[in-house]
Amino acid sequence: MIVRYFAYGSNMSTARLLSRAPSARVEGIGLVTGRRLVFHKRGRDGSGKADAMVTDDPHSVVWGVVYLIEERHRAALDRAEGGYWATPVQVVLNSCEVADCFLYQADPRPGLDPRLRPLPWYKACLVDGAREHRLPEPYLRELEAWEALRDPSRGG
Repeated sequence: MIVRYFAYGSNMSTARLLSRAPSARVEGIGLVTGRRLVFHKRGRDGSGKADAMVTDDPHSVVWGVVYLIEERHRAALDRAEGGYWATPVQVVLNSCEVADCFLYQADPRPGLDPRLRPLPWYKACLVDGAREHRLPEPYLRELEAWEALRDPSRGG
């Protein structure tokens, strides 16, 4: 069985996702409405990780990549996405059709912190994935504008 996965964070990078779900193949780009990209989930390293947070604004959108994944690789992807819940969403795919997908939404139980920021390598992975799949230029500029933390372990 094949499932549709909407990647909006670092998994937009095809290489990163293939390391977690080797059957993944791109179906197209898409967007979900009523959500906004934030980095309020605390990662194991203490930095902010991406979340497609639900908002009350139907005009807010999160762009991403829709991948087709064999169900047998879903469990490994779920493990890699610890601290997130798989959530069903409807995605406007390739600007025309609506597709049933799932995305990973941050588990709010450990507490979410709006002051968190991503590390530079994580932000770069997300931006590189957005460029790889040619997400719209205005959205790409929004991603690039996010402030990243200094990463002392990588000299910057």
